[in-house]
Amino acid sequence: MLRSLPVVIAMLAALMAPAAAQQQQPLRSECLAMANAPPRATPVSLRLAAAKAEEVTISYAGHSTYYIESRDGVRIATDYSGAYKIGRLPDVVTMNRAHSTHYSLSPDRGITHVLHGWGDDGKPAYVNKRIGDVYIRNVTTDIRPYTFDDTHNALVRDGNSIFIFEVAGLCIGHLGHLHHKLDDSHFAQIGRIDILMVPIDGTYTMSLDGISEITRRLRSSVVLPMHRFMTPLEDFMQRIGQQFEIDRRGDRTLKISRETLPATPTVIILDGV
Repeated sequence: MLRSLPVVIAMLAALMAPAAAQQQQPLRSECLAMANAPPRATPVSLRLAAAKAEEVTISYAGHSTYYIESRDGVRIATDYSGAYKIGRLPDVVTMNRAHSTHYSLSPDRGITHVLHGWGDDGKPAYVNKRIGDVYIRNVTTDIRPYTFDDTHNALVRDGNSIFIFEVAGLCIGHLGHLHHKLDDSHFAQIGRIDILMVPIDGTYTMSLDGISEITRRLRSSVVLPMHRFMTPLEDFMQRIGQQFEIDRRGDRTLKISRETLPATPTVIILDGV
């Protein structure tokens, strides 16, 4: 019996090795995979059956802060400064450091995950996390300094991030405080976006022409405007083109699933935007 023990241990180690190797692999983005895959039709009966179970709740809190809540109750607040709150404390907050309305250096201690869109160690921020049933990653962008200095207002490399939330088969992107056009490498890293949160102020972030070009190229099923200030919504709608429908809602909350995405790209304007 004792002679066979080394053989048993060796067999167990061989079985465990592939699993351990698999755990060490980087998390896989389904949104990048879907961006490179051909369209896939889903029978209507299956879509209706799955819709309720896979719903994600999205609520507009103000400025650039949306709350995203997954089916399993993971609650996320975007561009979190602490000023815009809805319901219970979020489990996860993402931040961008354009200025203080998009981040907080002293968030509530009850928030479990605080994700910065800028690097704290001189390197670009790298977010690659699975939190409950949500996978969160980022694509860094450059930003203008908030104050003028001896750099002559040059862009700060990798100063902010586009955050992407993959949940319930949906790819949800938040462009943050975007200051420049995106190149092909950015679009490749972003991949497919089903629901896009886009700043439409036209000045503090980037021009309406520039942000509209990005919106058209991503061609998300749902576009959620934010960071609007006094920008007429009609100006944004004219620039992104007639291929987008417009849907004005009377409340701040949207419940949506992969199966209930609109067939035509649609700008959904929640109350408060």
